[in-house]
Amino acid sequence: MRNNMEAGWFYSSRQIAHYFPSRFTSLKPPQTKLKNPIAVLRQLDGHQWNMFFIGFSAWAWDAFDFFTVSLCVTEIAKEFHTEPSAVSWGITVTLMLRWLGALISGTFGDRYGRKWIMIANLCAFIVLELASGFCQNMHQFLAVRSLYGIAMGGLLGPAAATALEDLPYDARGILSGLFQQGYAIGYILATLFYRALVPTTVHGWRSLFWFGAGPPVFLIIWRLCLPETNSFLVAKAEREAGQAAKSDGGQGGDLRAFLSAANQAMRRNWFLFVYMVVLMAGFNSISHGTQDLYATFLKNQVGFGPNRTTVVLVVGQIGALIGSTTIGYFSTFTGRRLAMMVACVFGGALIPSYVFLRNDSLIATVFFQQFFVGGVWGPIPVYLVELSPPELRTFIYGLSYQLGNLASSAASTIEATIGERFPLSPTKKGVKRYDYGRVIGIFAGAVWIYILIFVFLGPEMSQEERNEEAAKTTEFEELRAQGVSLAEIGAGRAKRDGLQLQEREMGLEKQTVELVEKV
Repeated sequence: MRNNMEAGWFYSSRQIAHYFPSRFTSLKPPQTKLKNPIAVLRQLDGHQWNMFFIGFSAWAWDAFDFFTVSLCVTEIAKEFHTEPSAVSWGITVTLMLRWLGALISGTFGDRYGRKWIMIANLCAFIVLELASGFCQNMHQFLAVRSLYGIAMGGLLGPAAATALEDLPYDARGILSGLFQQGYAIGYILATLFYRALVPTTVHGWRSLFWFGAGPPVFLIIWRLCLPETNSFLVAKAEREAGQAAKSDGGQGGDLRAFLSAANQAMRRNWFLFVYMVVLMAGFNSISHGTQDLYATFLKNQVGFGPNRTTVVLVVGQIGALIGSTTIGYFSTFTGRRLAMMVACVFGGALIPSYVFLRNDSLIATVFFQQFFVGGVWGPIPVYLVELSPPELRTFIYGLSYQLGNLASSAASTIEATIGERFPLSPTKKGVKRYDYGRVIGIFAGAVWIYILIFVFLGPEMSQEERNEEAAKTTEFEELRAQGVSLAEIGAGRAKRDGLQLQEREMGLEKQTVELVEKV
């Protein structure tokens, strides 16, 4: 399946000349009938549902803990006697260090499995959310949020792999969209508990952080009760069998097998990895650019109180949830890139109404803007999984996503800082006001165009590769139903891959001999 998905399209002028014109023709929807989503979801068994929902829940609480800062910017700034732009550095440093967590977590996740590194990151969440609520000044707060960024970056890769890699092929689109909007669920929960705790409790914003440390305890218990993913166990058995065939095993054979497979995968896919990072810079920028400072925009510039702000933000994230699931579902039948490009066009068209309205009409425009922000994200988890080589799925998925976050990490700080250059008349109580809406609108419009261009230029599975992946998934389910163990499936794949490699080498030798004879 990797022949067209790997970065071979970059390695020669002939390949490049063939690749770029094909970006138009490759947008043709695959010849796959639109299936009833209920029937698609009924394909999942208990193991697959449990793995999906533990990954989804962990990602949702990851988002909850992240948004505790963006929702409390004004309150934290007031207590620490600073400007909102200074507090927004708490968002920025979190985003800047997520790549380090992804690097560490991805390496361990692909070597030892997704389970224990996921649990380790959830444990870190508990400690760091509690610590955030006890900070006494901005220096302490930024230090704690920096450490939280490492833990946050480390969670996504194993959570996504846990949720998605064991799914039936047809279910990947719709559940990819739903998984990604664990982010929206986290935002909604953070917004609701912000309203319930921050304005009503003695400790204000601190109580929100302390509350955030509780649910990861239950997630850890849940994950402890579940096994490693089938996909990882098969991949592990496959690489061990392949290494044993080459070197008769021996002590340390598993580590050598992993390092060998990882090295080959990265060498084959380095340019694809660079593309994924560039793409994720745009995707993370549209999320953070339209969301992180929007609560501050509503409270400071528009003049909404806590209740109206909560309503607008919750409605927006409901839109993101619906849009992500819907467009993620359709992407299986329209193609990933075409679905994302349509979302870019509509999202860009809605920008003026997103930042210029000053009444309750914002509720509708925020819903539809976030519908397409969520929608463009909907196919991304499965799209990145499809691009990533199985040997380094957690590493490449997580690291490319978080390096994109690093590139976009200053979005909210840039918006806040530039917005403060456009002061508005203060409130009757003397509170300073700034034109954040103008900056959010310009930034988001530019990013929508950026995403549209790079999605258009990017690779995607061909129809042949889609059929092969679907057949491989079906074959796996049939073997499992027959009682074949995961280790046996992995060994069988290693043997088949070895035979295919021998056939290719024999074919190349035959072509060489024929060429020599002609000469």
